[in-house]
Amino acid sequence: MKASAPEAMDVPSYWEEACRYLIKKDRVMKRLIPQFGDVKLTSRGDAFITLARSVVGQQISVKAAQTVWDRFTQLSKSTMTPSRVLKLKVDDMRAAGLSARKVEYIVDLALHFSNGRGNPLGWEVMSDEEIIAELVAIRGIGRWTAEMFLIFHLLRPNVLPLDDVGLLNGISQNYFSGESVSRSDAREVAQAWAPFCSVATWYIWRSLDPVPVAY
Repeated sequence: MKASAPEAMDVPSYWEEACRYLIKKDRVMKRLIPQFGDVKLTSRGDAFITLARSVVGQQISVKAAQTVWDRFTQLSKSTMTPSRVLKLKVDDMRAAGLSARKVEYIVDLALHFSNGRGNPLGWEVMSDEEIIAELVAIRGIGRWTAEMFLIFHLLRPNVLPLDDVGLLNGISQNYFSGESVSRSDAREVAQAWAPFCSVATWYIWRSLDPVPVAY
């Protein structure tokens, strides 16, 4: 994302503990974690941006999503906010690379936040499943997008996004010698990761692409 100033990134307080735990519990994590040094999962601290980026990233590659997001944010002279989204022209958003459906979803998301229905204080005391249930009620947000929000905004430690193609591909390559894996296979592998499935998932993503993604 291009911005006028560097973004402040929050990092999980549990990261070192999780890495030590995973290295002890899982042979693949023991190999992967040391490869990426001090790089950690980070949060931008902006709920709307995280959800909007997740919507942009639905069903396209990380690289393509970043390209579309960069073009989209260039439509605003400063950080994209719900109020700024609502002032944009549909044709301009489409020209940035958003599908008609994703334009509708992002506009609905902006309306949701503009109406004060995004509740950060409530999220802090809610369970993962309660937050997912709240978010999927917003048009265009499915379970995968809600799980990305839990991982990348709220930094929840034990999220396992079984609908994520990258996670399944990474498990296939690292645990099954490239053979295709089912959600059931992935869930079985992840039994050793709990209560730090988010951290293990992040390292599985890194095994496919060393450059960290941040929603």
